[in-house]
Amino acid sequence: MSATIANVFGVAAAVCSVTSFAPQLIKIWKARDAGAVSLRTYALTVSCFALWIVYGVMTQAWPVTVANSLALVMSAGVLAMKWRFSRTAPGTSGSRGQDRRA
Repeated sequence: MSATIANVFGVAAAVCSVTSFAPQLIKIWKARDAGAVSLRTYALTVSCFALWIVYGVMTQAWPVTVANSLALVMSAGVLAMKWRFSRTAPGTSGSRGQDRRA
């Protein structure tokens, strides 16, 4: 396989990874509600992208670093809105225990 074909697939994968978070970001922003978003899932996703960035920097794999940096920004946006728009149930002192779904 030529390097050009491999690069086309790599770019396509990066674009898909980065843009896959856009619908969730838009939905949360419009509704101002992130109750259906799993805090654990997005915390793990953000952690994974951070680790991929470290790997990309350490191995000087700049396409990996750039793609995962952009994906980190998008997924961190979802995570930040999860915290920002978390709903507090009446009679509770905070959002602890609300996100029991994984």
